[in-house]
Amino acid sequence: MERVDISILGREYTLSCPAEEKSALTAAVQHVSQLAGRIQGTGKVSGNERIAVMAAIQIAVELLSVRAPDGPLGGLAVGDFKRKIDALNAILDTALPSGSQN
Repeated sequence: MERVDISILGREYTLSCPAEEKSALTAAVQHVSQLAGRIQGTGKVSGNERIAVMAAIQIAVELLSVRAPDGPLGGLAVGDFKRKIDALNAILDTALPSGSQN
């Protein structure tokens, strides 16, 4: 596990994550920090707790808007979709001889 020191709205936090997930975590922190800063900058919401809740709601809206459309993959989140693709690729890698790649 890697230790990641971050700052959001002037508060310091220490997080830990697997090394391979550090860049994704850093990108997520940057997204949250920018969004919280924009909310704070409007002056309409005060208090870090309220800003955090508003940011969480906006991020949830973003997440829900990227779900797969209706159909056989309806309701499947992008991350779930990627995991299913990765699993199918692993099955294909196992089933196909290594010399059959183009």
